Parts: sequence; C-alpha cells; structure tokens
Amino acid sequence: MRSNKRKRAGRIIRWTILLTLPLTAAGAAEGVSLLKSSKEILSEKTAETFSQTELKGHDGGINEADLLSSEVVLSRGYGVYAETSSEGVRLKSPLEMVSENPGEKPYPESWTKGISVVRTTYGEYYGDSFFNLDGGGQVNNKTTVANSLLLRESRSAPDFTLTDTDEPQVLIYHTHTTESFEPYVRDNMDSNFNYRTTDETKNMVMVGNAIQAELEAKGIGVIHVTEIHDYPSYNGSYGRSRESILPILEEYPEIKIVLDIHRDAIAGDDFASQPYVEIDGREAAQIMIISGCDDGTLGMPNYMKNFRFASKLQQQLEGDYPGLTRPILFDYRHYNQDLTTGSILIEVGSHGNTLEQAQYAGQLTGRSLCRLIEEMKNS
Repeated sequence: MRSNKRKRAGRIIRWTILLTLPLTAAGAAEGVSLLKSSKEILSEKTAETFSQTELKGHDGGINEADLLSSEVVLSRGYGVYAETSSEGVRLKSPLEMVSENPGEKPYPESWTKGISVVRTTYGEYYGDSFFNLDGGGQVNNKTTVANSLLLRESRSAPDFTLTDTDEPQVLIYHTHTTESFEPYVRDNMDSNFNYRTTDETKNMVMVGNAIQAELEAKGIGVIHVTEIHDYPSYNGSYGRSRESILPILEEYPEIKIVLDIHRDAIAGDDFASQPYVEIDGREAAQIMIISGCDDGTLGMPNYMKNFRFASKLQQQLEGDYPGLTRPILFDYRHYNQDLTTGSILIEVGSHGNTLEQAQYAGQLTGRSLCRLIEEMKNS
C-alpha cells in the first residue's frame, strides 16, 4: 500500500498543474478541459491478433509481476465544457470531437450500406425468469437462485458505506474499450465497419467521460481508466483490464463502486436493434446492468452483495428516468466482479445506437449514480 504522504503529494502536483493552465487556452479548445480529479492508466501491451469473437466469461491471463508497472496521469476529458446547469454538465457532441490521436483503427469518415437498423424501445418483460423490483425496473434471473430470494436481497442496503471525502470512491474502466456506435440515426449500418475504434471520442471512453463529468460536477471523486484492453487482441481483454484496475484499488481503498462500461450487440442475420428511449426531449440508448452470479466455480463468494448494489442503481435509474433500463441480467458471469462488493458491468446501448444516444445515456447514468451516492452518504 502506498503511503498517505505520497497521495497528498500527488494531489498537490495535480492541483498545481491545473492552476497553472492558462485560462484562455480552455476557451480556445472549444470546451475541451482537463478533469481535475481524474486519471487514466497507461501501459504497453503485447500486440496480438485482433478478434471479433466476444469472450463471455473471465479469461485470466494475469501477470502479477506487472501489476505495479503503470503510471497514473490526468484524463484528457474530451468534449467536456466547464459550465454546468440544473440538467448537469454540458457536453460537446461526439461527432464534433476530434481526437488528438485516433489510433490504429480510426472511426470511419465514409459509409457503405449494410443490414437494416431497427429502432425499438424495450418495455416490461414477462416470463418466469423476470421479476419487478420495488422501486422500478426488473431483473432477468438466468440462474437457479429463486426469484423470491433475489427480491429479498434487492431490498437490502449495499455492503459498503460512502462518506464525504476528497479521495476517489468510483472507478470507471472499459474491458472492451474500442466498442463503438452508429454516427447518427439512419436506416442501414455499415457493412465494412465492425463497430470498434481506437478513437476515444467515438468509443466507450466517450461514454465513460460523460459519466465521469457528472460525478465530478457533484464533487464525487472518480478515476477513469481509458486504456485500451481489447485491441489489437480481443481475447484476454478481461485479464488485461484486471491488471489495470488492481493497483488502483490497492492504492485507493476508498473506492467502493467499480463500473465496467460496455455496449451490447443486439442483432439478427439481417438487422441490428437500436434500443432507445426519449427522455426530456432527447433520445438515450437503453442500458442494461449485468450482475454476475457464482455457481461455485467462479471465485465470487460475495456476488449477492454486488447484486444489492446493482438493484439499488437499477431502481434509482428507473425512478429518475422511466424506461432507460432493460432488466438487470443476473447470470453466471465473472467479469472481474470479485474485486469489490460494488462491482457491476453496464451495457450502454447496442452497436445500432448512435454516438449521441450513448453519450446521453452515460450522462443520465452519471446523474442517477450521483443521487444514489448522496442518498447512501446520508443514510
């Protein structure tokens, strides 16, 4: 564990950097600003063959000797305006953002015609695997755990406490960092684009930035890991993301909430879904929380404690923004959710959703998380 003295020195350095930035430069950068409490973890990874096959479970591959080799630096915070309003932080459209370094797989500038995009809004689900939560939202139970037991657990408080502190309490990262979206609402997708890009203004980092901005606007400490874990190799991405976050959790034990932000891929042979909901006159991608269950082989003895937090967030989201969520997926998944009792995976939309729909869903998720955190502090 690194000493408190080192932490204080790091905070002094970060604030010194921020205070010496010319104010005029912030205006000239069209709203791009440094996020003062945020950090990203940068490390070099071995180049492997890029795969489009999704890995559904925990895939190991952790090199413990490399865990402390990373350096913490400030996030670039693309597209975040300094000012806020009663609706939250004002963000620049992802289509207007230009990355300083789009990487080896930039976002397309021209488009071909592919499968159809089907716009849809998922409503209430029915069937034996689904049940309603008291405060709104549903759970899709794909396990042998009884629905009645899960409902009782959903009524229990999360297994951690939150206090007023200048230390980070939330960690955002992306196992599948390069997952991307449609540029705008249209009838067909691109047949030549696999909807993955290393351009962080157009991939999951953009969504994480939206969540991060809302938290920081409310004074909630957050660390955002923007490192790419799934390119050039997709296989092994969960092991690589685990390597990124373990040293952070060691250095900052105050972190209780860990969010792995992804996007889904809902499609058939000749179509892709665009699950959206209109909230306050704007379209947001519908989101889905995944809370893993242990069948005795996954090494997650505290999985039910994660489910309690997932249920509280689901109810907060639905209470604030009815229709924003799809049911929590409660299934036999690992997804590095053994690391804290507030670890969940969030699927923000699908590859048929647009960049702006995904960004707005990230903003709304951040706002609801702020409200839940404040409620937990006061309880």
